[in-house]
Amino acid sequence: MSINQNHLLRLVLSCRKITAQVTNPATSSIIAMASSSEQEFVAYYRSKLHRFPRSNNFWDSKVASRVGVKLGHRLKEIGVSDVRIDLAEELSRPIYYRKMVLPLFDSVQRSGIAVDGVEKLGKGSI
Repeated sequence: MSINQNHLLRLVLSCRKITAQVTNPATSSIIAMASSSEQEFVAYYRSKLHRFPRSNNFWDSKVASRVGVKLGHRLKEIGVSDVRIDLAEELSRPIYYRKMVLPLFDSVQRSGIAVDGVEKLGKGSI
């Protein structure tokens, strides 16, 4: 894969799960994906399901970080070394979600994948 293909990293967020998808810019097909609905997170999800007081949010920044680690490893395996984010989309998210997804981007970067645009999401924009 070419280094300057500019793969797009997009997040799909709901109260129940977080999914990170990387698409090929030429075909718009998903080339790598990681989600909090994977087997590894089932026990955590179940523990949140029956707790008191009830919460509608079943993932947090720790889960987001782990999803980022998984995505980073999968990108490395297929030879992708850099991705970009849609900055306008990320800035349009409520601040609550932005704070919770920053660890995902940090984890992807710690895995050795450059994430273009994430520096503009830093503490100053939150």
